[in-house]
Amino acid sequence: MYLLEKLLVKGGNKLHGDVTISGAKNAAVAILPACLLVHGTCRIENLPDIKDVKLFLKILENLNAKIDYIDKNTVEIDCTEVDSYEPLSDLTRRMRGSSYLMGALLGRFHKFKVDPPGGCDFGTRPIDMHIKCFEAMGADIDSSRGIVVANADELNGAHIFFDIVSVGATVNAILASVLAKGTTIIESAAKEPHVVDLANFLNHCGAQIRGAGTDTIKIKGVDSLHGGTYAIIPDQIEAGTFMIAAAATRGDVTLHNVIPRHLEIIGSKLIEAGVSVEYMTDSVRVWVEEGKKFKNINFIALPYPGYPTDMQPQLVTFLTTIPGTSTAREGVWEDRFRYVNQLKRMGANIRVEGKLAIIDGVESLTGANVKATDLRAGAAMIIAGLMAEGTTEIRDIYHIDRGYENFEDKFIAIGGDIQRIQVLEEEYI
Repeated sequence: MYLLEKLLVKGGNKLHGDVTISGAKNAAVAILPACLLVHGTCRIENLPDIKDVKLFLKILENLNAKIDYIDKNTVEIDCTEVDSYEPLSDLTRRMRGSSYLMGALLGRFHKFKVDPPGGCDFGTRPIDMHIKCFEAMGADIDSSRGIVVANADELNGAHIFFDIVSVGATVNAILASVLAKGTTIIESAAKEPHVVDLANFLNHCGAQIRGAGTDTIKIKGVDSLHGGTYAIIPDQIEAGTFMIAAAATRGDVTLHNVIPRHLEIIGSKLIEAGVSVEYMTDSVRVWVEEGKKFKNINFIALPYPGYPTDMQPQLVTFLTTIPGTSTAREGVWEDRFRYVNQLKRMGANIRVEGKLAIIDGVESLTGANVKATDLRAGAAMIIAGLMAEGTTEIRDIYHIDRGYENFEDKFIAIGGDIQRIQVLEEEYI
């Protein structure tokens, strides 16, 4: 018999106060494998204290990296003694970011043997573009037996053009090329903030990467990388989640430790709906004026600088009680509306047609028993519970713990009524 956890969320409170945003999960899981390329000690600061980061550190330790935990948000990593290019499959299958081990191990050893990654399930996760860039640099790839195996006599710079924008493939191309001979050019590169953060970290360690954050990234291979101290950027998605939660509860919340330009596209959709947003140097305030009438809106989730796909479930949840008909189109993943059935259990009026969700606003949501179908959907369920009348029980909250640090505690500090409870497996309904 196992003890499992649920969240009980009571709605009706307006969120009010200040929240400090943690380091970016998506940047952390790209920068941690990049430490495999470095000769020396990397001190990584502002790491989010979340399960995905702890899992990645465990993967590195399993490869014989030396990890010193300075505090819950700072580690020192020395990969000098890493002698294996085969990470433990039981660990890599548990998170999507483990795919970045392919580029890092290929860059270090010119070979790897990695199980396909796990993580949230939004449909198929093809790695054909990852393989394409490895092959362009001179690697032989075999994935015929369900495990991806790579070998290369040497890695050479290449001209890589992606048919569609892919964060994962862009990250792997960068990792594989920083120590390769010659120059690599990546066309149609992903421009997300965590891609830029990875490039900044590697440049801090001696890499020569130019153009991160644009469509074209150029990497001139270097002989070696040195250690150093680097702080991870604030989490755009955590900040955006609290922005929408403030709007959804008709509250007034100021977020600290943010990069405002990363949040402008999220704020623009809230402003369009009638929410007030103010950007400051390293903070942003979101509030709803008394008696404000909201407007229905339409949005499309796209690669950066478009509206983030990782913020799509949260905004759809907010729109469930906005008068009129709003639409949300998913432009990244093929099956990211699985959470919609959970919102319907709470009284939302949503119909899904392929990659389009049509949301007809209702007067209010009602508490119900729901589950977190994935990480960001789990955050959306918390927002829905805070909006709803009555109590919402959220199951499968391990998804939420993968990517948000002290999430319910931060909500409680600004007025959210959230309780984590443990129940026996047989009572987990």
